Amino acid sequence: MKAVILVGGKATRLLPLTSNTPKAMVPVLNTPFLEHVIRHLSQHGVAEITLAQSHQQQAIESYFQDGKRFGVRLNYNIENSPLGTAGAVKNAEKCLTEAFLVLNGDIFTDLDFSAMIEFHRQQEAKATIALTPVDDPTSYGLVDTNSQGRISRFLEKPKADEITTNMINAGTYILEPDVLTHIPPETNFSFERELFPFLLERGEAVYGYSSSAYWTDIGTPQKYLQLHRDLLSGQSNRYPPPSSAGIIANKGSRIHPTAEIEGRALIGANSTVGERVKLRGTVVIGSDCAVGEEATIEDAIIWQNTRIGSKSTVRNSILADNCCLESNCVIKDSILGDNVTVVSGGQLKPGSKIQPGEVVG
Repeated sequence: MKAVILVGGKATRLLPLTSNTPKAMVPVLNTPFLEHVIRHLSQHGVAEITLAQSHQQQAIESYFQDGKRFGVRLNYNIENSPLGTAGAVKNAEKCLTEAFLVLNGDIFTDLDFSAMIEFHRQQEAKATIALTPVDDPTSYGLVDTNSQGRISRFLEKPKADEITTNMINAGTYILEPDVLTHIPPETNFSFERELFPFLLERGEAVYGYSSSAYWTDIGTPQKYLQLHRDLLSGQSNRYPPPSSAGIIANKGSRIHPTAEIEGRALIGANSTVGERVKLRGTVVIGSDCAVGEEATIEDAIIWQNTRIGSKSTVRNSILADNCCLESNCVIKDSILGDNVTVVSGGQLKPGSKIQPGEVVG
């Protein structure tokens, strides 16, 4: 089985984190997001993956190269202008001669791809769409199916009185290659709004594969933070939670014995946590970071090579690479891009988004 992963989006909602880092390379548990996706596909027997990309592709290709060390063969397909979800796959058509998977590049899921592939084959489907339940379906596209899973209707962002199901499109598909003939070449074309409704109108066999496996996207900073909370609390079956001590410490990291951990923490390689530091809630610290004495970090994601000064507080925030907080800083509900400096005593207004390279405080 082959797969196409759509990694061409510009991730504007994650700015300034994605000013210099493509969304596919944003770290999750200190590993590029896309690596989690590729390894999950490899575990289900997917041997060849095409990355459909258009933005900041050099960072992705430099890291993943030919894919061999991740157990797959990687192809790179570049679109020169935005082609939409279906148009991007059409652009990779020459690689797709048998049934294949398509994944939105910002989805993290425990979906059983092997079972979905088997379902697709048993139903002799032209297209199979993974479906997942949500608590509030009004901001998603709903998918109605019959008792055998055959899709009867799509409904985009329904009103409350229109809701007949809580199952939504989970951004993962299996397609037969001949459906690509219905996508015009070099044209911005959508699976969700154009191709799938067209296939339904033609009476093609379009099925929904329902799954309650863990599923989320990282489209916003809030969802990105929540993914880390979920993973470190064991909600994904792919990642066991920390031990009873509540901490995972990577090689070369040093945690002072007076540091207090109240929650779950992941400390990256060669990072140091100083005297009387408090780590609360869900905390992920990247490699080569230093947290000064008596600092407090709570529900925060800190990327690599960042310095947190003594007696500083970071709460419900995300700090990108190479940031420097001097002593007695307060950062709450904020996002810092790469290479940001907060001067001693600096207090950011909650909700701040600081652009790369700025000096604030």
